[in-house]
This record gives sequence, C-alpha cells and structure tokens, in this order.
Amino acid sequence: MTAAVSSRATTWTWRNQTIYYVRQGDSPDRPPLLLIHGFGASTDHWRKNIAELSAEFEVWAIDLLGFGRSAKPPVEYSGALWQAQIQDFITEKIGRPTVLAGNSLGGYAALCVAANHPESVAGVVLLNSAGPFSDDRPKPPASMRSAIASTMRTFMLQPLPSWLLFNYVRQRSVIRRTLEQVYLDKSAITEQLIQDIQRPAFEPGAAQVFASVFKSPQGEKIDALLDKMRCPLLLLWGQGDPWMNCQERGSRFREHYDQVQEHFLQAGHCPHDEVPGQVDALMRDWILTVVQ
Repeated sequence: MTAAVSSRATTWTWRNQTIYYVRQGDSPDRPPLLLIHGFGASTDHWRKNIAELSAEFEVWAIDLLGFGRSAKPPVEYSGALWQAQIQDFITEKIGRPTVLAGNSLGGYAALCVAANHPESVAGVVLLNSAGPFSDDRPKPPASMRSAIASTMRTFMLQPLPSWLLFNYVRQRSVIRRTLEQVYLDKSAITEQLIQDIQRPAFEPGAAQVFASVFKSPQGEKIDALLDKMRCPLLLLWGQGDPWMNCQERGSRFREHYDQVQEHFLQAGHCPHDEVPGQVDALMRDWILTVVQ
C-alpha cells in the first residue's frame, strides 16, 4: 500500500480559508506540475503519482476549497471559484508557469485557468475531464418521465432530502460500490482509498458543500475555453469509464484544438490511480518533449 502524503503537506490561507496542499521534489529547470483532484477526492488520490513524478519534477497537489483537508465554508461552489483558487495558488505559492493535471472536475478547473490566465499555465493534462460542450445534444422534449425526474431532483436538493442523500453516499459500502463501477482493476480499490474518500465527508460543512455543488450554475463550455487556450494539451482517457464516452469526447476536443496529444488506457474514470505507472510515464515524456 502506498503511504499517504500528509507528512509532506502544509496549508495556505486563501480568502480567510485554510487550503491544504502538498509539495515534493525540486527541478528549477523544468516546469512545475500541479495535480488537481476530482469531485469527492483530494490530494490523497495522487499519492502514487507524487511519489513517482517528484523524482524529476517539482510536484504540487492541492485540495480544492470544500474538499479533502481544505476548509468547507458555506459559499457557492463553482468552476469560477476553483479557477480563482488555482490561479491565486500559482501566483502566490508556485511563482512560475505551471503544468496543470486534473482529473474529472479538476480537469475542468484546470481548463478554466489555462483559458483565462494563459500567463500562468505551461501546459494542461486532462484525465477523463468533466465539463459540457456547447454542441452537446439537446435534451428530448419534456415528457411525464422527465418532468418527474426534474421534480425529484428539485426535491432532493432541499436541505433535509439532500442531507439524507449525503449521509447515504458517504457510507463505506456505498463508496466501495461506486468505485467498483468506475475502476476496471478492482484490486486498486483499497481500504486506504475508501478511507481517503470517506474521511473528508464527515468534516463540518461537508454536507453543505455536497448540496451547493449540485445547485451551482453551469460554467463556461469546454469549446469556449479551448478557443481561448494557447498551451499544449495532453488527453489521457481511462476508456473503461462508464460515466462518459471517452472516444466521442476525445473527438470533440480534437475538433476544437490543434495542440493536442491523446492516449486511451485500460482503466476507468481515475486512470492516474488505477494505472499510475502508465500515466506518469506519458505525462513525463509529454512535458519533456512538448512543454519544454
């Protein structure tokens, strides 16, 4: 089992809130690397990658506000909020253009920073990135079924039902079942991984974060972000991801961006944790040959 990374971590105060981050490695002649986790995860989800990549790069990882060991204040959570957090972190702590690597929600946040703050970003690595395109297929006309679904969603986002749902999804058995759906290699689902995901869900404010994320307004579309972005882009897809059609999403990225390399891996939604050796090697080679 890979050790947790907390012993190499510290905190940063941002907008009067405590932000947890990890720094390891030192390579002043190469661009630093900032790892950004997905929804419900934390810096712990990168523990395997930090250990490997820090041998050749200055590696940072950050807990987004509302997740992991960072503060969980009652604010409106959105891509815009995390974009501001990451941008300020690069400016105040890292101090030079950085390669951003983000999984799922963290990938979308990385795209937002690269598009709107190009001076801060040397390159972007997306691992099964979240976020909508403008040309996503329109929803079918309203029907009784869709109306019921909409009503249920509204109901579940009310305080009491939302709290009950949150208490359900943070159970260890539910976390394990969810991971089993999105990991191809079930041996990667360790007790340590389940603990790392469950622990922050029992901290004060976690339930409010859960509710706020689902109520937050939708941010900029991916194609609009790509139109503004100028740095190299690496797409790493765990092609066994049941939550997204990776082949289709990859083709959409290529339609809107030229400076892109793409690889499909035998993994699920979190390839960096499931096949870390492959992900680390691809990131390393891309940074050394394309970014530098």
